[in-house]
Amino acid sequence: MQYIIHARKSSESEERQILSIEAQLAELREFAAKEKLEIVASLCEAQTAKEPGRTKFAEMLSFLQSGKADGILSWHPDRLARNSIDGGQVVYLLDTGKIKDLKFPTFWFENTPQGKFMLNIAFGQSKYYVDNLAENIKRGHRAKLRRGVYPSFAPLGYTNNHRTRGIDVDTQKAPLIRKAFELYATGKYTLKQIAKILKDLELRSHKSNVLSVSCVQRLLQNSFYYGIFRFKGDTYQGTHGPLISKKLFGTCQEVMKNRGHIQTRKAEKTFPFRGLLTCGECGCAITAEMQKGHNYYRCTKKKNPCSQKYVREELLTEQIKSFLQKVSLSSQDTEKVLCELNKDEQKAKEGSKSVLENLKNELVETENRLNKLLSAYLDEIVSEEEYLGQKQKMLDQKVELKEKMIETEDGIMSWLEPARAFVKSLNQAENLLQSGNKAEMTTFLKQIGSNHILFDKSFSFLANGPFQIVAERRLRRREAPSSNLQNPNWRRGWDSNPRSSCPDNTLARCRFRPLSHLSKYK
Repeated sequence: MQYIIHARKSSESEERQILSIEAQLAELREFAAKEKLEIVASLCEAQTAKEPGRTKFAEMLSFLQSGKADGILSWHPDRLARNSIDGGQVVYLLDTGKIKDLKFPTFWFENTPQGKFMLNIAFGQSKYYVDNLAENIKRGHRAKLRRGVYPSFAPLGYTNNHRTRGIDVDTQKAPLIRKAFELYATGKYTLKQIAKILKDLELRSHKSNVLSVSCVQRLLQNSFYYGIFRFKGDTYQGTHGPLISKKLFGTCQEVMKNRGHIQTRKAEKTFPFRGLLTCGECGCAITAEMQKGHNYYRCTKKKNPCSQKYVREELLTEQIKSFLQKVSLSSQDTEKVLCELNKDEQKAKEGSKSVLENLKNELVETENRLNKLLSAYLDEIVSEEEYLGQKQKMLDQKVELKEKMIETEDGIMSWLEPARAFVKSLNQAENLLQSGNKAEMTTFLKQIGSNHILFDKSFSFLANGPFQIVAERRLRRREAPSSNLQNPNWRRGWDSNPRSSCPDNTLARCRFRPLSHLSKYK
């Protein structure tokens, strides 16, 4: 018969239990060699058997139920089960024949009614041991509580004295804990700042971890540090030495309570473009303030001296509207474009139907060719080498056809949905121009671009590709009338100094136009 070695150690007291697995495996392998047992697997777990639900135990039972093994080799029945459910499963598998034998170096077992009876007694003794141990632990806890000794792991700042079974003050960490209470009681430090101070003072947890903010909060709320502790919902007076006074603890709780209250703040003036812009000279953020009834935006100048001046919100708004106008699309035009996109979608679907139909026909034809190739191979018309080579080619062709079908179906909407979203965003720019909502303008500019810069009172940013293309095309259209002139300052038609000669008597007939329009170039 084939056996599975099962070794288990409890999850408690690792110092004593780490070698338990190795000792069990050594003894069991020596026993298997002595008894000439065939071992097919070894399963080890570090989990208490007090409650059901062990993964390795379930894996072992599945091995036995599937017929991959016939028996179990373990040190003692209490290694297998210490609860009634797991023990009952082992006995049931013995009754059904899934388990044919059990071997224990320290326990006799034979697959007979008497052997099963003794096994049940061993499982019962194991459960009794666990239940009795739990009662003894509870009794020990009650005795400690009556003496005022905390019956669990000591909090940070204290140590468990294994010789006296009491709790002593940790002379290295206790002053740091006291300092944390004293600093927080001043009300000048937040929990995050206290955690940073304790980290700088190299205070670590019992597992040598840095204290988190939540850990510091629990520490400052622990009444254990002034001599009172809670256990199982009840409060006890501790005999351990307190680190702080009750008054200091109460002060810290008041500070924490006041900090937890929601404080109502006065309504602040909102600036719609604050948080959007950065300075083009020094890279600092652009802040805002109100002066004489107007909103002004300026560089915070926190990094380096900056020469940038204030910019009024009205000027900034006009520049933003100028860009929005370049990328805006009216609602009427939006409906037309969306209608054309719907037509393109229908055309694409109709065109893809024929493509999909052709691909399906090719797939069916390939299936038929595969069937014919198989028939030819079975009739010994083609050799095995030819059959395998042709079959591989046809299978590859089937995979390619299926991939093409998927690509064709997915490709229909791959460009239509982004196009619709882009057209709607252009219409959103038009709506923003009409509504004048500056806060929504800020949100829109963040969505369509990045690197929003304010430099020399001029706003600029890096727009996403499609929006940049639309803006550049609109700009070229506006500049188209003067694009053919050698000098953009020249006027079309006749001017005050025509190149062609003009006789004196015809000077009155020459057309003159005022040059007042050139004043804007000064």
